Amino acid sequence: MYWKNLLLLLTIVGIGFYVGNQLLPGENDRLQPSDRNELTEIQNVASQIDVQFIASWQTSGIESTFPASERLVARRLSLGLTGTIPSLEEIRMLDHSPSEARIDRWVNYLLNDKRFHDFIAERFARALVGTEDGPFIVFRRRRFVLWLSEQLKANRPYDELVRSLIKNNGLWTDTPSVNFYTVTIDNNENKQPDPIRLAARTSRAFLGLRIDCLQCHDDALGTLEFGSPNQIRSGTQQDFHQLAAAFSSVRQTAAGLQDTIQNQDYRYQFLDEDEETVVEFKVPFRQDLIPQHGTHREKLASWITHKENRAFSRAIVNRVWGLMFGTPLVKPVDDIPFFESHPLGLDLLASDFAENGYDLRRLIRIIAQTKTFQTSSVATFPITEKHENLFAIFPQTPLRPEQVVGSLVQASSLKTINDQSTVLQKLMTFGDINDFIQRYGDSGEDEFRKRNGTIQQKNIMMNGKVVSERSNANGLMLNSAGQIAAMADSDAAAINSLFLVTLSRLPTALELNYLCGLFTGQNHDERQRVIEDILWSLFNKEEFQINH
Repeated sequence: MYWKNLLLLLTIVGIGFYVGNQLLPGENDRLQPSDRNELTEIQNVASQIDVQFIASWQTSGIESTFPASERLVARRLSLGLTGTIPSLEEIRMLDHSPSEARIDRWVNYLLNDKRFHDFIAERFARALVGTEDGPFIVFRRRRFVLWLSEQLKANRPYDELVRSLIKNNGLWTDTPSVNFYTVTIDNNENKQPDPIRLAARTSRAFLGLRIDCLQCHDDALGTLEFGSPNQIRSGTQQDFHQLAAAFSSVRQTAAGLQDTIQNQDYRYQFLDEDEETVVEFKVPFRQDLIPQHGTHREKLASWITHKENRAFSRAIVNRVWGLMFGTPLVKPVDDIPFFESHPLGLDLLASDFAENGYDLRRLIRIIAQTKTFQTSSVATFPITEKHENLFAIFPQTPLRPEQVVGSLVQASSLKTINDQSTVLQKLMTFGDINDFIQRYGDSGEDEFRKRNGTIQQKNIMMNGKVVSERSNANGLMLNSAGQIAAMADSDAAAINSLFLVTLSRLPTALELNYLCGLFTGQNHDERQRVIEDILWSLFNKEEFQINH
């Protein structure tokens, strides 16, 4: 009995020490600043982007709003780069870091976190191979995502990464990049990669151009402009299939993906034609950037990633902007008119991206340093659609399903849930996330489409298993509700912690005064139930479920 009591006492002391560490300021040595000269350069580019936005606001006769708090900016960055809100541990770390360049320190912290590598890898994979499982035998989506995560961890230049996707050969297991091709084998009669699907995917993912409609007919509406600056023309059916011809020789063999017959003919029967004709590989614009030597895929890879092919840089800049803001600069994210100039940051960012080694981390850091990104989502004036379109305020966008459940899971723990978490914590997290997304509904490939919450989604938030279990305290004080109920030294301290773990802010005086009144006359058990109810209410608050 003595040993059992001693063990229980040590367990309680250990839990108390652990919880206390989460409620009190912690070490901030993980928030390291950038090199001062490098940061100055980043800020200079960010200022140039802000100048373009300010000019557009003045021209349009609208005003911008005030800056957001550092905690709120950190929340946006966490949601955009890791798919979850900051933990209380991380908020304390941010609060007690040096005030100088605090956001820069936070961005550096996230960019070196495995959560960033994994989350952005999944986001990129949706544009590259979609969300379906694909052909079981020759496609490994998970292996492909892991490969992308490894490239992001190594900060591999984006142009190199894309060239690997387009021209690599090998087995889909040993050379994961070739899954970009093998995913298209599904439903193909000859069990080979599909040039038509590859042309459409390549154009959308790497050039930010939707040319799918050209597969069957010419562009009669004048929405696609190709050719050269001196001779702009509408897109044609030939444009699509000339691009598809780049994939004519790629074959799936026993040894994996490879070009079995170099530059094999691509044949297609065009609209109003009686028979198939041979279609030569050709690109829809800037033909002068095509190298003279190499296979079709090697030439295509060089052309797409050429420094002067601004469509390539624009496409990824627009997508990264969309991930960080919740909405892209140009909508849809993969339909950017090639010959139009885009003064609102896009062309300037694309040029900087190409001139500085296609560095994704630099791109993210520049966007994070802009006043446009750090502005508030509320204003003292009426907000119009023009304010939102010109980013005079930070756009309020619903969180995607994986962001909602990621935030629910994180908010139920005072400590950061990451690759350092326990095996038990990881298993619980994995199970909850998969179950929640399946019920809540995956957003699919088109992550930036405008969407409103459904009745089913609201019901899942109010009555679902994940929200219920994550808001209830357990006897071992292993979640935030139990830890806050046991360790907060006052009702106000408990409420402050609940707001920080869910909304990344402190309550207003009105909120604090009202919620403190709920504790009046409550015993220990009743006080714990009040904390659970407040946490559940905060989970169901619109503010928790949007990026703002």
